[in-house]
Amino acid sequence: MIVLSCTNISKAYVVETILENISFSVEEKDKIGLIGLNGSGKSTLFNILAGEIERDSGEIYIQKDLKIGYLKQHVDLDSEETVFNECLKVFEPLIEMEKRLRVLEESISMLSEKGDSKELEKSMKEYSRLLEEFDEKNGYGYESEIRGVLKGLGFSNEDMDKKVSVLSGGQKARLSLGKLLLEKPDLLLLDEPTNHLDIDAIGWLEAFLKDYRGALIVISHDRYFLDNVVNKIFHLENKNLKVYNTNFTGYMKQRKKELEILKKQYENQQKEIKRQEEIIRRFSNYGGRRYIKQAQSRQKLLDKMKKVKEPPNENNKFKLTFEPKIKSGRQVLSVENLGKSFNGFKLLEDISFNIYRGEKVGLIGPNGIGKTTLFKMILKEIPHDEGNIVLGHGVNMAYFDQEQRDLNLDKTVIDEIWDEHPTFDHFTIRSLLGRFLFIGDDIFKEVGELSGGERNRLSLLKLMLSNANFLLMDEPTNHLDIDSKEVLEEALIDYKGTLLVISHDRYFLNRVTNKILELTKEGIKEYLGNFDYYLEKKNEVEIEEEEEYKTKTQIKLERKKEKELIKKEKERKKKIQDLEKSIEKYEEKINKLDKELCNPKLYDEPDKIVELTREREEIKLKLDQLYEEWIKLTDN
Repeated sequence: MIVLSCTNISKAYVVETILENISFSVEEKDKIGLIGLNGSGKSTLFNILAGEIERDSGEIYIQKDLKIGYLKQHVDLDSEETVFNECLKVFEPLIEMEKRLRVLEESISMLSEKGDSKELEKSMKEYSRLLEEFDEKNGYGYESEIRGVLKGLGFSNEDMDKKVSVLSGGQKARLSLGKLLLEKPDLLLLDEPTNHLDIDAIGWLEAFLKDYRGALIVISHDRYFLDNVVNKIFHLENKNLKVYNTNFTGYMKQRKKELEILKKQYENQQKEIKRQEEIIRRFSNYGGRRYIKQAQSRQKLLDKMKKVKEPPNENNKFKLTFEPKIKSGRQVLSVENLGKSFNGFKLLEDISFNIYRGEKVGLIGPNGIGKTTLFKMILKEIPHDEGNIVLGHGVNMAYFDQEQRDLNLDKTVIDEIWDEHPTFDHFTIRSLLGRFLFIGDDIFKEVGELSGGERNRLSLLKLMLSNANFLLMDEPTNHLDIDSKEVLEEALIDYKGTLLVISHDRYFLNRVTNKILELTKEGIKEYLGNFDYYLEKKNEVEIEEEEEYKTKTQIKLERKKEKELIKKEKERKKKIQDLEKSIEKYEEKINKLDKELCNPKLYDEPDKIVELTREREEIKLKLDQLYEEWIKLTDN
């Protein structure tokens, strides 16, 4: 069933057309990825669908009572509530319903004493209806639901009681996403939802969205995420939209074939146009009436020819190459027993690893684990408390900061580069900026006016010009569109130096890295492969390491643990059996109470109805608790 459709939607700002004759439909369980270059109109389309801006022309059909939830890329959540209480706002109707149920219970009790049967019957009907609705909407379980979503998005138990006002921008973005998911709209519009999530949280979100009952349109440059979640791709390009009924990898295959065909058609047509233009020129030069008439006839046919659009040009991508000036020694970085504390809190402890020339190393781990702190210690921006950090011979480092603090927001784009490289002439500077898509008057923009993607490109240009042989990069693919990510990936794959990169972009890690360092609370673990290898080998490596260092004492301990596990398993099965008996008992009680409440004679005894209803509610609450306990035990 179609929940939303657009026909010939167009939108322009002053003289620039952003969207032109956009048409598509969304069915009730569609999971759609909306992709396109930065500035292609993706967020504009979302704003039109959400009713935040008006379209210039075209029609939009929205199913009656369709609830649309919209998560913007940039969120400014301002609240003095705690994280948990902020999410409780989503369930205000349920909370009010619960209050109304309590009021009705008191009212029914009072009316029964007065003997007002007409009002009593009216209150009883409302109470019965509300109680059923409250139960259907998970009135007894919404607090557990809040905690589940917040934990999935990376909030700890301690975070639940923090005030929203003290959260970082990334935490506020995650909280806004959590609130939206708890609202359960019929159609979710998500603009870059994975931007502030670590790998674990992205995995949780993927599972949540795959099982989501409503429809979804998501703007994302996370190709791994798109592959795992969507079943359709909407590609916005040159003001138009094309639909692909597949995931991102399928789209890429189809797109490649289409571009090859389009390129051939375009080249063949251009050859034919040139041939016809040459014939027209010759006929016109002959000068006779017959030839002039032939030339005019051919010109008319040429003017009527439906032109094949020129396929996207590779020149529209920025050009990036990293060339180290000198070759470093074999050992690039050695970290031994590193430790770091903040105000008595031990963030990093006993961290040891080595990086060798030519390695492309991905540093992964949950948000807040200390990845950026580790970078800052390697760069000597902050001191370490314990251990050693040793740079190898001839190592020349350069750093890409995800917050782009190396950029001066008050400078113009051209001065940002020229001030660091005063020996470059004007032509060289303009050529370099042109390679990074800063063309014409763009070079005179102040850095503070640039978009996130433009600042990223400028930082990458500065990194490229450093000629460093050891690159440290913190989330380099943030704010880049898919084409720009591919340019960066190709440049890093071809890079002859050494790379250490923090990234949550699993597609990027798969293509670029050949070693993964996983930072955890227990320390750091090394995997000699890309991200997929890390996923495959993580458990296997842990088992191998355990077996390699086994002692007789450990074997005895393991046997003891096995016995304990067998004992615990027996106890678990016994608990499950006991719970199932209790559940059966309580279900029987509810069935019995339901039969009593359905008895018409009971309307003469309102106090009895209240008493039975309260009893049923208490039993239902207990039953829910039993089921929750049973689920926990059976999931193990």
